[in-house]
Amino acid sequence: MIDSFALPVDAAAPGGETNGALVGDTLLVDPAARTPELDDAVAAADVEHLALTHTHPDHVAGVAHYAATTDATVWCRYGREDRFEDSTGVEPDETFREGDRVGPATVLETPGHAPDHVAFRVDGEIVSGDLVFRDTSTYVGSRDGDMRAYLASLRHLRAAEPGTLYPGHGPRIENPMERIAELLAHRRYRERQVETAVHGGARTASEVVDAAYDRNLGDARPLAVEAVRAHLEKLAVEKRVAWDGDRAEPR
Repeated sequence: MIDSFALPVDAAAPGGETNGALVGDTLLVDPAARTPELDDAVAAADVEHLALTHTHPDHVAGVAHYAATTDATVWCRYGREDRFEDSTGVEPDETFREGDRVGPATVLETPGHAPDHVAFRVDGEIVSGDLVFRDTSTYVGSRDGDMRAYLASLRHLRAAEPGTLYPGHGPRIENPMERIAELLAHRRYRERQVETAVHGGARTASEVVDAAYDRNLGDARPLAVEAVRAHLEKLAVEKRVAWDGDRAEPR
């Protein structure tokens, strides 16, 4: 029912590729680039709908081409129309919310990695975008992400009891319930480290990274700083630490 296509992208993406998906013969999701393989698959199908899991740059570059060549109805998350058009250069035709049908798929709202993030479910298979990866954790930063929303989305996905996940990057996930549990545990562990670091005297996000991470992050350090900021924002909302955007204090 779901065919996945690894599409090379110029934007920053894990492995330099983003997975597009053809759901049935009628729904094209995340055409991140144009390739001969995807061209052939689209030409052999009857694409009536085009949608994105979210509008980050590594998911959108093929939208204008495939929208024009298929004359598909272009969908986006309700309330995010301007964001969609700014990212893709295409004005959406229709919008969806949680539980709506887009072609053969049902929408699951899964914000956190991005505010407009969604997943598409067909029976036990789900095109899950950047919510879950098989071999790495998802980046959730403070600039475009929300850690509380991300964790709620993982639980929402778990409640859907998926059989197979088709992520936005990397191989499909055949043990989704186990993988979701691992990611929730990882986030709880990291959150405890961040909170402990603040109680131990770390005040800036950079200082928390130094205290909470036990390895040299190299070029990934700026991403770790933003992820820590997202954790601090969550902890501040829950009144477990004080955080003003620059400095943290224990509560």
